[in-house]
Amino acid sequence: MNKLSMATLALCMASLLGCSSSDEEELVLPEINNQFETQVVWQESVGDGVEHYFSRLTPTIYKDFVFVAERDGLVKALNLESGKTLWQTDTRKAPAFWPWEDSDSAKLSGGILQAYGNIYIGSEHGEVIALNRDSGEIIWRKNVPGEALSSPAAGDGLVYVNLGSGKLLALHPDTGEERWRHEQEVPALTLRGLSSPTAANGGVLFGEESGKLSVLIAENGYSAWSADVALAKGSSEFERLVDVDTKPVVSGAMAYAIGYNGNLAAVDVRSGNVVWKREYSSYRDLSLDLNVLYLVDSNGVIYALDKDSGIERWSQPALRGWYLTAPTVAGNYVAVGDQEGNLHWLDKQTGQLVARESFDSSGFFVEPVVADDKLIVYTRNGEVSAVKIP
Repeated sequence: MNKLSMATLALCMASLLGCSSSDEEELVLPEINNQFETQVVWQESVGDGVEHYFSRLTPTIYKDFVFVAERDGLVKALNLESGKTLWQTDTRKAPAFWPWEDSDSAKLSGGILQAYGNIYIGSEHGEVIALNRDSGEIIWRKNVPGEALSSPAAGDGLVYVNLGSGKLLALHPDTGEERWRHEQEVPALTLRGLSSPTAANGGVLFGEESGKLSVLIAENGYSAWSADVALAKGSSEFERLVDVDTKPVVSGAMAYAIGYNGNLAAVDVRSGNVVWKREYSSYRDLSLDLNVLYLVDSNGVIYALDKDSGIERWSQPALRGWYLTAPTVAGNYVAVGDQEGNLHWLDKQTGQLVARESFDSSGFFVEPVVADDKLIVYTRNGEVSAVKIP
């Protein structure tokens, strides 16, 4: 079995493990009395979206621009207030010369990063594409040695791209020229996904498929330290999956990372010493608001924890098995989407479910994004909505 097939199979197993219901038990959403009505300001579409594929194309905000993309290659800039299309670009290459060549889809899968006057998106074809932020013009496209499944990161004058081949590249933002690369070992069996890097304090933090949180020096790519977030254990290969596929969160002198089949860890960014660990498993990004970390675990249970101690403040298990997105803090609430297209609102102080609104039944795959007083949500079929934050 090749590596791609094994990765895809691992994702299927992760999904099965994340579902707590049996074949005989149909999942039913808990009944709630909406404390407010969700107000949709505008709705637009971006092609066919990501459909059923693994493409983490999270909308990105810059001033009054909302940048969105579909897997096949269409990238759009929408006006934040009206949803009107400001520009759109098809990033697919010219039609293939030979009929057996694949030119139908750009297979965009990692993005969207906004930085240095451009936006950057990665693809399963092993490309990183830079587009002018204001016009949508393609500035450069760079062939890279591996699938770009996660969003690039920016810092210290460079763009960092984590690849499925185990390589992390630093690229010049204006030309795509490679400045340095770092290589890591990739286990034979991993989840379908990668950690988006985080640039902070002159370093580049990223999660590894081996269960580590690592830091490279931004200037030259030299390794600074690695810390164990999760250790492989168990008798089967699936039990030994310990991927840290989430984007590290940095707050002051602390970095936070979570692994699948592993732990949530707080690590001192100066030394790499683990300050505390708690037994949580997830492949969804963390959210930090003031002194509270919010996470959705592999089963779909939502938690709030104190970031200094890791002590649990509340948990909400009512959406277990609904394949939730990562949590997003929006005002006084935490918002998550599910695989049926429901947007759930929780009181961020108590975890109580306070409202629910149904969107496109194709479901949500990426987390909602805060834009001023609005929440931008994006369904698998390409429906983009701006929702007023209550």
